[in-house]
Amino acid sequence: MSAPFIRNHQFNVIKKQADFIQKTLRTAADRSVLETVRYRSVVNITEAFPDLTQDQKKLFEEITTLETANDFQRYLNALEPYMEPYPPITVKQIQKLFPKNKKLKVPDLGSIDFRYTTYLSWVDIATSRLFIVYPFEGKFIGIEGRITPTHKKGYCLFCNRHQELAYFSVRTKSAFASPDNFSSVGHYVCMDNQACNQCITASGSLEKFILSVSK
Repeated sequence: MSAPFIRNHQFNVIKKQADFIQKTLRTAADRSVLETVRYRSVVNITEAFPDLTQDQKKLFEEITTLETANDFQRYLNALEPYMEPYPPITVKQIQKLFPKNKKLKVPDLGSIDFRYTTYLSWVDIATSRLFIVYPFEGKFIGIEGRITPTHKKGYCLFCNRHQELAYFSVRTKSAFASPDNFSSVGHYVCMDNQACNQCITASGSLEKFILSVSK
């Protein structure tokens, strides 16, 4: 068996393509349309992976042979052993990322399925603060900021799905002012962070934002 190589956001790509093929199976009478969708789905999946071995490519090509909902579910279940989980992290490590927050409330790490986690996050309701911990190049980056519900729907910066949003504002040192001056960088993100992790299909926007506010 191949070593784990599928990250959560990549697994979400596979699930999305599996759903698309199933919908086409239910609605398209023309088999040529179905074959086109199957081919395009494999292309979309492989494009989500920068480097694939021939065996890994063959594993993804199997999706073109599936016909029933049970077939697709069995296929997704069979991919789970290949999933690369979020790196191990302890409460102490998280606390060190936020040294100024002496009363930091850390979530129950034992209750989290880290296979399906692209970024670890939680909200401190008492202070309206959102905390994010993201693994990058062998280390963890922690950011925090104010989270304000908008009570409106729109597109989340991280997962790009249309959902109820909150405005996430992070205080950061201004690049164009003295070291003592600060500015705020903000974006609209999902109110439901868990659902965001279940839908995110690329890490680029998330990484860009985190790196921009953690300098």
